[in-house]
Amino acid sequence: MVIKKDLREEIEIPEGIKTEIKHDKIIMKKNNDEIQIVTNSKVKVTTEGNKIILEFKKATKNNKRMIGTVTAHIKNMIKGLTKKFKYKLQISNVHFPMTVTLDKSKNELVIKNFLGEKKERRIKIAKEVEVKVNKEEIEIESISIEKAGQCAANIEKGTKVRNKDRRIFQDGIFITEKPGRIFK
Repeated sequence: MVIKKDLREEIEIPEGIKTEIKHDKIIMKKNNDEIQIVTNSKVKVTTEGNKIILEFKKATKNNKRMIGTVTAHIKNMIKGLTKKFKYKLQISNVHFPMTVTLDKSKNELVIKNFLGEKKERRIKIAKEVEVKVNKEEIEIESISIEKAGQCAANIEKGTKVRNKDRRIFQDGIFITEKPGRIFK
């Protein structure tokens, strides 16, 4: 037998962040930064003062999970607007000296001479993401944790070594720092 209860979740919004709800979209703004997510239409989203309220009538386990997911997304939006999410990547080259540059006109990261390849590798970067290349380190910043994380993963995946022994060919660009975690 499945017991169904009414579920209500409240999330407090800090000062300076404006919240707008349109149909299934939650839009948050602070200064010039804006971030938005699309929620499930089954979840009732409202605002009261400085709180966002998520409600679900007669919620099952799956509905509780759905509200938990939306709550986590909203909290990440608030964190991103107060302090940007930052990823750090390390450029590692053992065999061939690769050069990494940023092409701002095309919004791409250009990797030349990776494993001695003649053709350069180009990795697209989302518009909302800021990328800085410092000699042997790449810094990625964004108000959206999803976009910053996806950009970091695309860069790491773009320099993956295939069909060679990874113990010998250790070249590539690797994530060394994520929000809340440091790998060394």
